[in-house]
Amino acid sequence: MARARSSLTLPHDLRMVAWEITRSCNLDCVHCRAAAKYGPYDGEFTTEQCLSLLNDIASMGSPVVILTGGEPYLRDDIFHVAARGDRLGLRMVLATNGTLVTDKIARKTREAGIKRVSISIDGAEAKEHDRFRGVPGAFEAAISGIEEFRRAGVEFQINTTITEQNRGELDRIMDLAKRLGAAGHHIFLLVPTGRARDMAHQAIGPEEYEETLLWYNEREKTCSMQMKATCAPQYYRIYQQNRQGGSQKREQGGPLNTMTRGCMGGSSFCFISHRGQVQPCGFLEIDCGQLSSQSFPEIWEESPLFHDLRNLAIYEGKCGRCEFLRICGGCRARAYEATGSYLAEEPLCPWEPGSGKDSTNDG
Repeated sequence: MARARSSLTLPHDLRMVAWEITRSCNLDCVHCRAAAKYGPYDGEFTTEQCLSLLNDIASMGSPVVILTGGEPYLRDDIFHVAARGDRLGLRMVLATNGTLVTDKIARKTREAGIKRVSISIDGAEAKEHDRFRGVPGAFEAAISGIEEFRRAGVEFQINTTITEQNRGELDRIMDLAKRLGAAGHHIFLLVPTGRARDMAHQAIGPEEYEETLLWYNEREKTCSMQMKATCAPQYYRIYQQNRQGGSQKREQGGPLNTMTRGCMGGSSFCFISHRGQVQPCGFLEIDCGQLSSQSFPEIWEESPLFHDLRNLAIYEGKCGRCEFLRICGGCRARAYEATGSYLAEEPLCPWEPGSGKDSTNDG
């Protein structure tokens, strides 16, 4: 095969780390990757272990570090940890459900150097969002938290996980995000892991998947907010196909210029669990190394699984043949969940390789 070219080995500069700093959570979300609930959970890092990990990450550059959970605000030391990362030159951001945010928490978030927070809104009104989150009143509490962030001058984005249940509300959710003053609206396509396995029947199919990403691409052309599709690497194929005729704003600030590719797991992104297991992402729960026995830089550089993910020449099925492999990559977690192979083809992608003129693999 002519695929084994150097251009098919991805670079692996670390750009982003998602760190599940706690698995404890005050909600009971139906789609939760972690099946999180109130802890405590055994094996979570002490404050000193957290600070040591930040030193290791900073030794590799200045990636974005996403403090996630669970609910990060349930850790008493969250502001101390975030402030240390900020002093080390890391871009610290935080993912929250927003329900615990008070004026004091919002101000301490800003003072700790957290550059942006994300708040999940999965319905345009309380009924759908609260059903998703498993707790009545979650919507109103999240909106209240957003208002506290806004008053405190903390930049925030809205995240939305898309299923068949809320797909028809996306326009309204995006309009809500704009009215609230969000800096961005990021969509997430459901990956059936954790509790989400029980709602796999609500995951959208390949045709709806494509339609949703095409809709998002059209909205992105004129939207003033930053927009990014996550767990939807095919968006990068769609962006590439539709880039001609796009606005100047898109050419300067579109996703291909702000991120490396669709699926970044193992090449520019990784996930760290609450117990220190390093993974390609939060949805692909395969052990790439344990921080209890290896350093973070060692795992990033030497993990055999990460080496596999960086080697596009060994990808399987139609992903392996696809002209958009380099910028898309397919969702490795969906492939693994469907087939048991993290190198298998993306099961939700309807694109047939070679059916268009664009080619991005020739390096």
